[in-house]
Amino acid sequence: MTSISGSEMVDWNLAVATAQRLTRPGPEVSRDEARAIVAELRGHAQQSETHVRAFTRMYGDGESEGAPHGTPVLIVDRPGWVKANVAGFREVLKPLLGKMQERRPGGAGGAVLGTVGGKVTGVEVGMLLSFLSSRVLGQYETFAPPSREMPAGPVKPGPGEARAGRLLLVAPNIVHVERELDVHPHDFRLWVCLHEETHRTQFSAVPWLRDHIEGEIQAFLGETDLDASTVIERVRQAVQSFSGGGQDAQEQGDDGRSLVDLVQTPSQREILARLTAVMSLLEGHADYVMDGVGPQVVPSVAEIREKFTQRRASGAGRLDQALRRLLGLDAKLRQYRDGERFVRAVVDETGMDGFNRVWTSPNTLPTKAEIAKPADWVARVHRRAGS
Repeated sequence: MTSISGSEMVDWNLAVATAQRLTRPGPEVSRDEARAIVAELRGHAQQSETHVRAFTRMYGDGESEGAPHGTPVLIVDRPGWVKANVAGFREVLKPLLGKMQERRPGGAGGAVLGTVGGKVTGVEVGMLLSFLSSRVLGQYETFAPPSREMPAGPVKPGPGEARAGRLLLVAPNIVHVERELDVHPHDFRLWVCLHEETHRTQFSAVPWLRDHIEGEIQAFLGETDLDASTVIERVRQAVQSFSGGGQDAQEQGDDGRSLVDLVQTPSQREILARLTAVMSLLEGHADYVMDGVGPQVVPSVAEIREKFTQRRASGAGRLDQALRRLLGLDAKLRQYRDGERFVRAVVDETGMDGFNRVWTSPNTLPTKAEIAKPADWVARVHRRAGS
């Protein structure tokens, strides 16, 4: 019998090839312009460290104000972003794919089914990555696997030690958006770097955060119903809810959930609520910081924020909006807005040091309900200090 490892339940090479075949190269720039853009983004990323740390007052154990993070900054094109995220997907999905491997029928038929299914899934993953690769401006790759580009050190850190990630800046997408918005390129590039650098600061200054999020993701995946017929039926119902939706669906209580939401078990919904709260916190904090630092170092920050917010809200055509909704990307846009409101309200009430108590432990993270009602988080977390 041919043995197929769990990781081969998805043909990752085919996913990369599919995404690269479908992905457009990005805006036209000369070779000299490209070199200058890469150099400027590297400089902005380094400069952002100082600004973000001074504003947030977040430092890791043993870190000083001028100490570098020690995690790499990679300036990538769209295919480079795809490759990096495939590597991250493989790391995160290993346990789930291993379970699928165990439940797959034995014998030659099972091996053939796994091979065919892996190729089908590989194409689907490639199509998704192609869609996203032209929209992501930057990303702190939390689950990056060890590689030559990683700083030297142990693959598995000990308790309390931060695990290395890497900061990705997608140069063609940044150039595309700055041209589309007609904003000052230097200001916009620095503004984007401030947001992404905030994410790098969050994970480097809060050693337990990465493991906590990974644990929640693995718990979510562990609750996945691995019975293929059940999953297919849920997906079919989800697709029908969108294709046959419209006003009737809204009147019947369709709350606009994504395909991802509709295939969850009740336990997964509880986990997702916690993950949604964490991601709202992280994204909202990054937006708050980029705009808080902005007036000092980005002269046109007000214009950039206004135009960028309009772009987020409007989308880019009906097909793009439909895909965003189906994939749950509209929920991510709400995370930016709701999370930023939470951070702003807490900082206004308790100051930056009071807000930073959110990073004390998983128990001080806000719940989904507290994201919407910051005063409840303040009352819960600051109750002892005020009593």
